[in-house]
Amino acid sequence: METARRKRRFLLCVRNTGWEDLELRKLYERLPDKMATREGYVRVIDESGEDYLYPEACFVAVELPRQAERALAERTPPRASNSLQRTALTRRR
Repeated sequence: METARRKRRFLLCVRNTGWEDLELRKLYERLPDKMATREGYVRVIDESGEDYLYPEACFVAVELPRQAERALAERTPPRASNSLQRTALTRRR
């Protein structure tokens, strides 16, 4: 039986007002975080190089051709930490 490959999920930033570490119109890889999803947030690695939670409303999900996903995977930073507490909200003041 063939093992199903987990598909990467990419998000396009469509709103960054108040979030200095998000770039408008930039693609971000969505990191798995079920608890954040239940609360209406997504976890991405932002421009600071760290993973943080942001409101889902800042992004739209995009499906990419396989070739584009492969190209982005070669440049994707290491997986995020498991810290559930660290969020962009703590830095936004």
